[in-house]
Amino acid sequence: MLNKKLLDILACPICKGDLVYNEDPESLDCKKCQKRYPVKDDIPVMLIDEAQDLNKED
Repeated sequence: MLNKKLLDILACPICKGDLVYNEDPESLDCKKCQKRYPVKDDIPVMLIDEAQDLNKED
């Protein structure tokens, strides 16, 4: 689980929207632009190239 203070300051690098933490799969989701950023070893990977579309089937 990510630190609450860290979650409060992180924003989507594309649209600057708020992020929502998910446990399974461990990720941060932006509801505004529908992107998912992975969390690897408790470190959010906030690279635009690593983002996945939320509405796209896995």
